[in-house]
Amino acid sequence: MPPEHSYPSSAQLDTLVCQMQKDGTPFSDAIREFKKHFVLTVMRDLNWNQTKAAGALRIHRNTLARTLRELELDISSLRKAEPLPMVGVPALKERKLPGSWDRMLFTALD
Repeated sequence: MPPEHSYPSSAQLDTLVCQMQKDGTPFSDAIREFKKHFVLTVMRDLNWNQTKAAGALRIHRNTLARTLRELELDISSLRKAEPLPMVGVPALKERKLPGSWDRMLFTALD
């Protein structure tokens, strides 16, 4: 299950749009930034899996690949930079063996 994220409110988006307008940001640059953040958020939520992300975005996988190239996003380097959460790997706890054993045994939690 993808992690929950908080998304900007309508008021926050209005503030951002007003700031971009004051700064003279061209419409095409604003759309490009939105597209980049949107795609990156979906890709991160789906552990950088392009096929799953394309499905979530409701676009063809080839369209996503083309969009990534157009936005100059290198997913392989982003995938390496952000470690994936350890899914299905139980946490370890330290437990002393009974009797005169000095060493520790690491066992998986139930």
